[in-house]
Amino acid sequence: MAVDLSNTLIVAISATALFDLNESETYREQLIEQDPLTATQRFREYMQQHENDPLEIGAGFPLIQAILNLNNCARDNHPGSYQNNAPLVEVVIISKSCPETGIRVLNAIRKRGLCITRSAFISGGEVADYIADFKVDLFLTTNREDAQSVADAKICACAILDATPVNTFKLDTEQLRIAFDGDAVLFDDSGELLYKQKGLKAFHDREAKMTDLPIEKGPYADLLIKLSLLQDRLPRTEESQPIQIALVTARNAPADLRAIKTLRDWGVSVDMAFFLGGLEKTSVLKTFAPHIFFDDSIQHIEAARNYVPTALVPYHSTSKLYKHTWTPRTKRSG
Repeated sequence: MAVDLSNTLIVAISATALFDLNESETYREQLIEQDPLTATQRFREYMQQHENDPLEIGAGFPLIQAILNLNNCARDNHPGSYQNNAPLVEVVIISKSCPETGIRVLNAIRKRGLCITRSAFISGGEVADYIADFKVDLFLTTNREDAQSVADAKICACAILDATPVNTFKLDTEQLRIAFDGDAVLFDDSGELLYKQKGLKAFHDREAKMTDLPIEKGPYADLLIKLSLLQDRLPRTEESQPIQIALVTARNAPADLRAIKTLRDWGVSVDMAFFLGGLEKTSVLKTFAPHIFFDDSIQHIEAARNYVPTALVPYHSTSKLYKHTWTPRTKRSG
């Protein structure tokens, strides 16, 4: 009997985002340069020799750990077969490695005590082809091309995790904290586009006139709504809140009212909202200390990445905001 996961928050993450696989990925690239014909087999042999070696955590590890911890504090959990009870949250590994080389990742998952039971090792296949099969709400990867293909397919929210010098071990995983940018992330990209084309005054003039009109959904709207529904299923007090969600946006008056009213129209109430009006976001993010910060701006990502795990939200390739010239710091196979 199939498990009903319609009310489960499902996050897919690439192996290179969950663990630090830089060493093995660099070795694989060297093998390809030496001899493309034998590289695959030689890399499989290498991974088999090292399949029991431990892996250091990647940029997405604390987020995944905090997400999985939510299953421990559900008030509507009840005894019964774990195979038939749908969890509040589920994490899926989707890797472009082959199953044989994936053994090292699976071993690392078990050694770290992560409750991850579903995975896909697709031997270099197209990730976007399988994301929908797992009914994913969020896909995290270090590979820009994979993220772009998922964004273009509009399958789910997706982001490119940047390698970060942050000591991710210091992040508390007892409470899940997520920070979202507004325009082109939670909201559609019309406001961001107007600002870049005609300037701040034109943007503020439009927002003042449209205060009571909800903003169209952006690529992360449905994820936020599902997170909010998940919050309602968890026990909360003023002293203990399993999830905290923050809106961290460059909007300010008069554009702030429309943002709050839009969230209300969606049935969402974020825990914190910061309308910074052009101030640097990093200070607020350092204080909030999220497990992940989602933003579409490379500038904001570059400023914040030294302090918090960051995730770049790619524009749809047909958007006028789409940039062709940016090269990510990390581009791994996944």
